[in-house]
Amino acid sequence: MKLPDGPHTPPLVQLINVLLRPLETLEENAKLYGDCFTTRITGFPPLIVVSHPQAIQEILTADSKLFDAGQTNQILHPLVGDYSLLLMDGDRHQSQRRLLTPPFHGERMRTYGQLICDITEKVTDHWTIGKTFVARSILQEISLRVILRAVFGVDEGQRFEELRRLVSKILDTFDSPIKSSFLFLKILQKDLGSWSPWGRFLRQREQVDKLIYAEIQERRQQSHSSSEDILSLMMSARDGSGQTMTDQQLRDELMTLLLAGHETTASALAWALYWIHKQPTVKEKLLQELESIGDHPDPSEIAKLPYLTAVCQETLRIYPIGLFTFTRILKSPLQLMGYNYEPGTCFAPCIYLVHHREDIYPQPKQFQPERFLERQYSPYEYLPFGGGSRRCIGMAFALFEMKLVLANILSHWQLDLVDHRPVHPVRRGVATTPADGVPMIVVGKKSPTSKPLQSVIS
Repeated sequence: MKLPDGPHTPPLVQLINVLLRPLETLEENAKLYGDCFTTRITGFPPLIVVSHPQAIQEILTADSKLFDAGQTNQILHPLVGDYSLLLMDGDRHQSQRRLLTPPFHGERMRTYGQLICDITEKVTDHWTIGKTFVARSILQEISLRVILRAVFGVDEGQRFEELRRLVSKILDTFDSPIKSSFLFLKILQKDLGSWSPWGRFLRQREQVDKLIYAEIQERRQQSHSSSEDILSLMMSARDGSGQTMTDQQLRDELMTLLLAGHETTASALAWALYWIHKQPTVKEKLLQELESIGDHPDPSEIAKLPYLTAVCQETLRIYPIGLFTFTRILKSPLQLMGYNYEPGTCFAPCIYLVHHREDIYPQPKQFQPERFLERQYSPYEYLPFGGGSRRCIGMAFALFEMKLVLANILSHWQLDLVDHRPVHPVRRGVATTPADGVPMIVVGKKSPTSKPLQSVIS
């Protein structure tokens, strides 16, 4: 079987480029080899990188039985465990997805609106004029508190303070391109004691597991719980045979939600604050729109603001947190873009390259929220949350959180970038994030009469 052409450098060199220069490597390969090319990376089978919207549409809309995707996420196994939704395929994946989707949609979003604004104010309340802070760190604290409250119904007390601290430390274990290599190379995953990077990660994960299992056990001893947090909903759910989820299944899904449900949102928000303060016209338009909705807007009213929505969309376009959708493994023969593929072929639809196509997004390196006000993009031209049967279940929640956090901060505080030089993305685990986390400074605090979110949302 002949595969599309691609870089001919040794697989280890290609891996180093993926770790150290992910965006530049993708762009260089796309320029040389076009909309479809083959990469060969140490530790992985050949990957067919696809960046043509029509080809991506064929992959994402194909019968779910044509591809497997869960088994390609084994790189995440050390973080999320055996029973994570991310690692499932087939009927098992669809069943678990149906179970986990409702808490992130519908009427429950209204409850989360109040929660998000309260937590944002609580975390930023200690800011003072002249104070500098790293945006991603502050936003990570906000988003982690939000997901803890959504998952457990509480984010206070000794157990949750410890859980919050340890989850952050686990993610910091892979906070650079070099450290990220421990996820990509199994040969580095050796426990050489608590002083070694992998050994330290394993001990931190063990501490997190103890806290999660303790919470699960405590909930099981409460025979009648009226709570509507995600853990309670999962514990009360039953599968087709009437069985409830085991402790390990609960643990793995909770780890998936905690890790995927806040780190990505925090990075996206950091990028948004960077672009808003990098381009004064964007900030001015956004502030005018926020001021137009009065003193006590409803969360749903904020979520519908067109320019705020466009700012979030453009943020996720120019530097999507995930560069690819989930890799798909072909299970039956397929013809795509002039090539005949055999079962076992791995396809990697590339979100970043699609988002930077000149024919879809003129001047793709420019941050222009207006492009989302001028036209609609198909789900195969704009896909920051992936697509098809594997699209992120937290998409609506993440966008809702982004809008409310940005609206709350911008309505209460005057901020500026510490350094106005361009910020570049770097690898953090399997995702990308702004280098240095976007250092910012508090310039001023807005008076109560000028705050669109005064007293938070009632």
